[in-house]
Amino acid sequence: MRFYSFLLLIVSLSYSVYAGKIETVVTHSDAMNKDIKAVVLTPDDYSEAKEYAVVYLLHGHSGNQDDWSNQVEELGDYADEHDIIIVCPDGNYNSWYFDSPEKPESKYETYVAKELVTWVDANYSTIKSREGRAITGLSMGGHGGLYLGIRNQDVFAQAGSMSGGVDLVPFPGNWQIAEYLGSYVDYPDRWESNSIVNMTHLIKRDSLKLIIECGTGDFFYAANVKLHDKLEYENIPHTFISSPGGHTWDFWRNAIKYQLQYFTANF
Repeated sequence: MRFYSFLLLIVSLSYSVYAGKIETVVTHSDAMNKDIKAVVLTPDDYSEAKEYAVVYLLHGHSGNQDDWSNQVEELGDYADEHDIIIVCPDGNYNSWYFDSPEKPESKYETYVAKELVTWVDANYSTIKSREGRAITGLSMGGHGGLYLGIRNQDVFAQAGSMSGGVDLVPFPGNWQIAEYLGSYVDYPDRWESNSIVNMTHLIKRDSLKLIIECGTGDFFYAANVKLHDKLEYENIPHTFISSPGGHTWDFWRNAIKYQLQYFTANF
């Protein structure tokens, strides 16, 4: 009995080595004149005496700030394991993380890349430079991770995407994108210029470390392969992971483990 009790203790300890802290905070956007929630995960031994790297983790269409922590039970453990801060903002359920030319009240690029980063740096002990920041997300948030990373290379040194909507043009009637960019018929230039596959020319040489992952059964897979091929053709260093899977949480739960490992290795 003592032997089995000892084994149970070992098993219990093995599952409690990592235990990051999770809290919901309220931030404010001057650009949109409203308060916005975010979930912040910190290492269990978080200390003001140390500066931490931060990963900004974006949700997908119709989601909110709670999606990642609700769906990935180990997310707090990952913050502890990698000794990083993870920030999951509310990007509105379908903002696509643009500063919308159609909806002046929707400025989620300004919010995430400027206002939220400033707020996090002011309220947590962070590495207050691009070298200590990465951004990624799933689906709409995968678009957002690359979009904000590419357009804000002075803020982020690393950017990623999981099942990202990296080419908007094939989907002119989907996910309320037209509400934020205008219709493709009227504004094809907006759709082209806000698609990641057409933004590679903005990537400064050796400025942004990129990791892109998509499942072979995903409806965004062809667009992600197109982006990978273009990055290769333009000799832009990046990591591209293609593996079996669809547009599902099972795929993203697996993908986030490797993306956090990638970011931590490159901070």
